[in-house]
Amino acid sequence: MRIRPITPERLVTELTDRLTGAAVAGRLRVAVDGPPAADPDALAGALVDPLRAAGRPVLHVRAADFLRPASLRLEHGRTNPDAYYEDWLDEAGLRREVLGPAGPDGSGQVLPSLWDAATDRASRAAYVELPAGAVVLVSGSLLLGGGLPFDVTVHVELSPAALDRRTDPELRWTLPAFARYADEVTPASFADVVVRADDPRHPALVEAG
Repeated sequence: MRIRPITPERLVTELTDRLTGAAVAGRLRVAVDGPPAADPDALAGALVDPLRAAGRPVLHVRAADFLRPASLRLEHGRTNPDAYYEDWLDEAGLRREVLGPAGPDGSGQVLPSLWDAATDRASRAAYVELPAGAVVLVSGSLLLGGGLPFDVTVHVELSPAALDRRTDPELRWTLPAFARYADEVTPASFADVVVRADDPRHPALVEAG
């Protein structure tokens, strides 16, 4: 295993090159996975314009817009790490409304958001039609290991110390969930791209030695 330091700008460039060079039937489904402290939404967002400039239609979907209703999500309380790990993400909805339609046999009709967690209501978003060759970037936490059909997986990894240091105090109750994720799923062992981001100003790529 080799750790290659890289600038944030170069990271975006290399990821863009990798995604534009990926050949799949239909549309490319990409996971950008990481804890909130690693800000996977920001990394996915940074890829949108470069991919479009390379001629690829892009849709950025946030996993936070595919949470289950509060009655199910918070059944065991608002700060239960096991519920956060097992019950918060609506994997069936994400598969049905995004990953399935974007797949090789899908319709291309993708729903960019399903649920507004702030209002605890359906988002009422309109479907977006994605042509063949489009890229769907799905960003968020705990995306890997559940069998969701991604074509390329990017995992943004923080060491336990960095995760502890950089996690918002209001979200510290989620730390056991990420420890469980690292132990049970070990996403860094199989993700197509692993980015170490203990210091967001100085990320590094983990590459096979």
